[in-house]
Amino acid sequence: MTAFAHPDFAAARFAAAPEARFVAAERDGVLPDGFFATTNLPTYVRVNGAWRLPREPRMDGALVLDQAGELWVREGRRVRAGERVAVGAKEDGSEGIFVHSRAFLGQPAEGEFQFMSSDVSREKPIDYALMARILIDERDRGGYPVWVTGPALVHSRARADMTWFVQNGFVGALLAGNAVAVHDIEASIFGTTLGMNATGHAASGGHSMHMRAINAVRRAGSIRAAVERGIVTDGIMHAVVTHNVPFVLTGSIRDDGPLPDVITDAIAGQDAMRVHAIKATMAVLIATALHAIATGNMLPAFVMDGDGSLRELPTICVDSSEFVVSKLKDRGTHQAFGVVTNAQDFMHILRLYVERELNAKRLTPGGTRTVAEAR
Repeated sequence: MTAFAHPDFAAARFAAAPEARFVAAERDGVLPDGFFATTNLPTYVRVNGAWRLPREPRMDGALVLDQAGELWVREGRRVRAGERVAVGAKEDGSEGIFVHSRAFLGQPAEGEFQFMSSDVSREKPIDYALMARILIDERDRGGYPVWVTGPALVHSRARADMTWFVQNGFVGALLAGNAVAVHDIEASIFGTTLGMNATGHAASGGHSMHMRAINAVRRAGSIRAAVERGIVTDGIMHAVVTHNVPFVLTGSIRDDGPLPDVITDAIAGQDAMRVHAIKATMAVLIATALHAIATGNMLPAFVMDGDGSLRELPTICVDSSEFVVSKLKDRGTHQAFGVVTNAQDFMHILRLYVERELNAKRLTPGGTRTVAEAR
């Protein structure tokens, strides 16, 4: 992970910079003309002679100075009439706002010829050992890894591996859609996912199994109630409930059911996901284009540790196509590391490397804490 220093604000260009200018929003949800549109990069705002980082950074927001003098990044729809919003178009500090865009630059020299220089390729090696170490470090430091998953993770038989990561403290929150939970619960109750049995063949009457699973949970009242009543006895949703891992299921127009826990209002779903994106210290996005890009848009590109130091927010995007990872990066989540493979292989191999790393540490004096201690 890339760590970087704050800019030298004692330098003449920063010392002589003006204060940022703020204009009151004219009405709820309407930003003043010329508002500064935020990125996911470290952004410093000069207020009362000091350069300050706003709270809850993300791209596509506005800089708001509240009545207590606290700086926030807020979505335009959440800004209220009269709130002070930063205005300006320049990011070089000359208008009191500085975007530290060079913090993550590590590009080769201009004109340098290189093979394999694309960001994402199925031909590049995958450093599972590094990802395993990052994941273990996040758990052991009390971080908040957010996992965003699509239903292919369940269909591809990576369900047991995802359950293992939840049970062993590697998941801070799970963000997904209706289908992930439906097919995971279907697997628990009927042993099928979208009507397929464990060998990948269609089961007799399998087309109805996911609907019967939805009905069973709706009868219970919620996923938690279905777990507590012994209707759902294993799998991902059972693990997040029994280990008190928060989850957000957001719906789409094509959802069957949906399950009673699914948030069907898109804005309410975005707000619920944002609660966890704000706390994220790592993100793992697997086999879901829309949820991955949605989460990426809510994430900052960096994490501020307790000592005030900044580091890149490790973001791993896994898909069987380069398209998804490339599109995520094109939408501004440039820190994302792309893994082009299927969900089953990724989850199996990542778990293998994590277990190997944990076993190595247990054999070393002063090694990693136990799972219970980590929690």
